[in-house]
Amino acid sequence: MASIMYFLQSSLDRYRHISWNTFENDMLLKGEVSKVIIIPNREMVCVFLQPGAIVNGRKAADPEHFYYSLKVSDVNKVEEKIRNLEKGMGIPLGQGTSITYERRSECVPVAIALISCVMLGLFVFMMKSLSSSISTFNPTNIAQTKAKYVRVDKIAKQGRGITFKDVAGLHEAKVEIMEFVDYLKRPEKFKSIGARIPKGALLLGPPGCGKTLLAKAVANEAEVPFLAMAGSDFVEMIGGLGASRVRDLFKDARENSPCIVYIDEIDAIGRSRGGQNVAEGSGEGEQTLNQLLVEMDGMGSTQGVIMLASTNRADILDKALLRPGRFDRHILIDLPTLQERRETFDLYLKKLKTASPAVNYIENLAQLSPGMSGADIANICNEAALYAARHKKKAIDVSDFDYAVERVIAGVAKKSTVLSQMEKKILAYHEAGHALVGWLLEHTDVLLKVTIVPRTSKALGFAQYMPKENVLYSKDELFDKMCMAMGGRVAESLTFNTVSQGAQDDLSRITKMAYLQIRELGMNDKVGPVSYGVENEANVKPYSMYLGQVIDEEARILIAKSYKATEKILRENKEKLRVISEALLEKECLSYKDMEELVGPPTFGKKSPLTSEWDEKKND
Repeated sequence: MASIMYFLQSSLDRYRHISWNTFENDMLLKGEVSKVIIIPNREMVCVFLQPGAIVNGRKAADPEHFYYSLKVSDVNKVEEKIRNLEKGMGIPLGQGTSITYERRSECVPVAIALISCVMLGLFVFMMKSLSSSISTFNPTNIAQTKAKYVRVDKIAKQGRGITFKDVAGLHEAKVEIMEFVDYLKRPEKFKSIGARIPKGALLLGPPGCGKTLLAKAVANEAEVPFLAMAGSDFVEMIGGLGASRVRDLFKDARENSPCIVYIDEIDAIGRSRGGQNVAEGSGEGEQTLNQLLVEMDGMGSTQGVIMLASTNRADILDKALLRPGRFDRHILIDLPTLQERRETFDLYLKKLKTASPAVNYIENLAQLSPGMSGADIANICNEAALYAARHKKKAIDVSDFDYAVERVIAGVAKKSTVLSQMEKKILAYHEAGHALVGWLLEHTDVLLKVTIVPRTSKALGFAQYMPKENVLYSKDELFDKMCMAMGGRVAESLTFNTVSQGAQDDLSRITKMAYLQIRELGMNDKVGPVSYGVENEANVKPYSMYLGQVIDEEARILIAKSYKATEKILRENKEKLRVISEALLEKECLSYKDMEELVGPPTFGKKSPLTSEWDEKKND
């Protein structure tokens, strides 16, 4: 409405009324008048001023959008009076103010009035509609909104479901989760010896490891109703609606028992109550959680409904939700091992058209992807197929897979970044320092590739290693890792007698490893075999200020020790450092095979588990 009134006001107030004295003394005699338009049929005289004109000591409005209305008794005598004034000012005839006559339609004010009436009527209509909708609004209608779950088992029966054959690895998890299906199908076998049927299983693990995928497979294999719902579907701003949807979900589940209920991302409604969020504890989230706890194991709970849920934030879940009787089993679905990665690549490569049999790629790809989840592996296979199709290949070969692995780990090569010759040289020596130190030490990761081509991940250089999948690391192994990370900084210092900011990420990792050994792993003689975790929620260190100073000092000593050890290695092998750096400047990328040709085999024996054919075909 305010915008309507502004429009009408602006259309009617483009002029201001002035008297003849104001026009004569403040405008005409001062030479501020640009033109005068006389409208006889409306008895109106419009006065337009020069741009920047001053009236009564103030700058006049923009003449393009504003004019002055002159009050006169007879418009027919206006021109004569103006010419007489100009004659008295000594202005020759024909050089005075421009005076024109116009005839304007009377429909303009009428049109404005009509528009005003129409828009006012529209506003009244909208207000009446809004008031009627408010009067008919009933909050109970929203509260009666049913839970919107999905019958995954029906989708599976249509042939679009996922089976255990589509889930590679996860052998232990499959066995555990299928036990719950067995409980539903043959409960007498367990009840006959007094066993209690478990109420639920919680799937835990990092993102992309197959928790939801495994739940979909269970829906297809169980042959019982499978009701799936996301945790966020319970969350609403209206109080009580989440709890109502929980009741609806379990009501339908009991009517279809034996049945499985699955809640994805249960941390959306299962967050721990109390703590620092006591003020928020009585809100919608806690009411929803309380209703879920009652439905799973409360006074009115019944048998025949098994609960499955998944989350990657088990640390924030309420303890009442995790206890036996609600979630009896906590099934960890972790990052895949080497064997599980082989199976996962075998699963996805069968769907691709490869240049040679898929079995020729599986072992090397599994070795190249430590620490990757099943989703990462699927992404590698898809990126390789996209890259091959982009280059109009008929099949995917080794170079496509190598590109895909590199893209997932470090991002795409950013060749638009322009480095000066000196910056390239510093970068080459930096990466060569990392590569050479890792090549000469015993407990370092396998170097697969080193390059000085900038990446979209903001890394100027990139070295691809194959981390050892050890469960335990010794003190010597951690120290060698610190030395390898220090190699770039030391190489810059020895070669250029100065350092750059390129080692910031390396120094951050070195500092974390130093504090890890001293504060948490008990690997320092002075601090002793104690373990202090990081600061708690109140940001209070669990040790004294004196011990904190000792830990800081020992961390600096350990870092300095790794610097000296790295410096000694690079001083003794300065020629090898120069050879690797010059090769990087020339080729921009060196492989394991290139490193062997430049500086000989690694000091402690061959490290690369990749077949020689992989490097040969990749470089073709």
